[in-house]
Amino acid sequence: MHIWGLHLVDAGIIVIYFVGLIWIGKRLQDRMQNREEYYLAGRKMGKFYQFFLNFGSSTDASQAAAVSREIYRQGIAGMWIQYLVLFLTPFYWFTAMLFRRVRLMTIGDLFTERFDSKFLGGAFAVFTIFMALIGSAVGYMVAAKTFMALTPKPEAQYTYEERLSVEQYREYRQLRELYANEQLPEASRERFERLKSLDSQGKLQAFVSYVKPIYFYLIYGGLVCIYVVLGGFAAAAATDALQGILMIFFSALLIPFGLAAVGGFKGLHAVVPEHMFWLFGTETLSEYAWYTIAAMAFANLVSIVAVAQGIHTSGSAVNENTARFGMIGGMMFKRVMMIFWALAGLIAIGLYAGQLNDPDLIWGYMTHQLLGPGFIGIMMVGVLAANMSTLDAQSVALSALFVNQVYRPLVPGKSEKHYVQVSRLVIVVVIFGGVALALYITNLLELFKYFIAMPAIFGAPIWLAFTWRRLTRAAVITQIFVSFLIMAIIPNIFQTWNATRTYPPFFRQTLERRIEVTSKALQEDVEAGRASFVGQKIRKKRLVPPYPVFFDKIAREDPNDPNSPLIGIGRFNAELWILSWSGIDLTRFTKAQLVAFRFIFDAVFPLLLLIVLSYFTRPNKKEVLDYFYAKLHTPVQPTPEADVQAVQENAKNMEKFAHRKLFPKTHWEFHKPQKMDYVGFFGTWGLVGLVILLLWWIVNIGG
Repeated sequence: MHIWGLHLVDAGIIVIYFVGLIWIGKRLQDRMQNREEYYLAGRKMGKFYQFFLNFGSSTDASQAAAVSREIYRQGIAGMWIQYLVLFLTPFYWFTAMLFRRVRLMTIGDLFTERFDSKFLGGAFAVFTIFMALIGSAVGYMVAAKTFMALTPKPEAQYTYEERLSVEQYREYRQLRELYANEQLPEASRERFERLKSLDSQGKLQAFVSYVKPIYFYLIYGGLVCIYVVLGGFAAAAATDALQGILMIFFSALLIPFGLAAVGGFKGLHAVVPEHMFWLFGTETLSEYAWYTIAAMAFANLVSIVAVAQGIHTSGSAVNENTARFGMIGGMMFKRVMMIFWALAGLIAIGLYAGQLNDPDLIWGYMTHQLLGPGFIGIMMVGVLAANMSTLDAQSVALSALFVNQVYRPLVPGKSEKHYVQVSRLVIVVVIFGGVALALYITNLLELFKYFIAMPAIFGAPIWLAFTWRRLTRAAVITQIFVSFLIMAIIPNIFQTWNATRTYPPFFRQTLERRIEVTSKALQEDVEAGRASFVGQKIRKKRLVPPYPVFFDKIAREDPNDPNSPLIGIGRFNAELWILSWSGIDLTRFTKAQLVAFRFIFDAVFPLLLLIVLSYFTRPNKKEVLDYFYAKLHTPVQPTPEADVQAVQENAKNMEKFAHRKLFPKTHWEFHKPQKMDYVGFFGTWGLVGLVILLLWWIVNIGG
């Protein structure tokens, strides 16, 4: 028996899971008496909870979907859209310590205290709430698209419009393959361009689902709301331990079934082109050349400290070493899980290359094709758990930001119970605000690129706030406004304003390229007579289509009229527009180079602007800075009383730290590394090397 295409067993598993979560939230409700209990679980989290809290709060199904969808499009190099965080992991050794030592509830508190500015604290709160709404929208989209792929409507039940959309997609897929291999007849060129425009506007579908996203979003969001509103951060931490275990199943479940279907690792290499196994893609065939990955990693490094829940996960630890080991352990375990996501993406290429109009659907499509009743329910619970483990911690962090930085300054003097009740209301708004945004956004990849770059607006001043005394309030305020204009306001206005969407100079595209690549022959090459056996080295000609410079896509306003005007679709890349003012011919760049330049700008521009502006503006008061840096240089003490006393004594005697400064007699607050710094930082780099070695070994099995 099925409900909307979902087996009764699978539906039962999902219901049992949600009932269990709500029970946990209800059990913890009565413990939440004040804001520290509700936001930080009383700063009592040990290593076990810290491990799963960091693993769960940093891992969601949207990341698995982003990895598998990019590998499905680009090959293994596509995983760097998410896996670039691997190179950032060693730096978490320091951020975990800093966030625990700063002894604050939110990053908004950090801005308020370091710059003596309630305005900056409130600005960060508003910005982060906006980013979190986008983040929760991504989670909803992934869960919904997975669910949609699990509940396909039989073709016999299609409407006329649905059938036409599916048939046109199948035709477009065939013509696109002919175009890539330079075999497209000239007579079919106009038809190809017409279908391409329809696809760019999202009007082609590979299949039709019973599920409508809006109903899924409302039910799912309501259930998450209930257990988080009841139990706060303690509920998030307790359920993350359960959800962490479910995420392991979610990450690994498809692999054995997928490998069996494709013929093992040897069969995988026989049907997937060789360049799809290259860890670092070529700059002509991939968006992810080595320098693109380096640029994205640098932008992400600048951004990581601006993630709202970072201070909550580390700040909830008993002490800084618990925070450090919990952070590194949880993050490295996530990196290993991501290898399973990557392998699932390669299997998807081998089994379903070109069959889906929307790569975001690939995880759900594989689940539906490969797994049976019961297993599908477990997978769906795993996907929901992966999203919820991020959404719960994030919504609590956002409620803390709003109450501390926006509500309390406006409504002071209320009881702790009152502020906890307001926090619960904010959680409801955050969760359902994400639902509203999910209905507006359609493309996961572009959202991830936003996530990498946008937090750098606040990440840059946070890094400098930790390390440079000379950073000023005026410089930070100016930098935030200028960066926000370039990275958020212009891109969003220009992509919706008809004057810019139809402005011909913005239709520039990279040059069409004809290239030859050497690769191992596939089974289809042997069947076509291009090789004698699978694995033989052969030369293949490929046509690399032009790529828009300023917009994500360019299409005909009316896809059915080849003479209708062109329009820009998707994000407008203001960073590349500014770069073009220098006279550089961006049409000669590859797609990988365009992406790299965009992220270099997003990372470097805020830092340079802050440093230059700080030298022309007045620094903060010495007593404010002394207290802030005294906290950063004072290890967390065993008792709250001893901790307060140690910080106050050090704030009055900052000269005692002068001999430990790496750059004496400067404004830089870097201290000489201690033994634990060397062990943690370089030890984590060793783990990074082992993970890369493991990834390389897995993608080469059977090759």
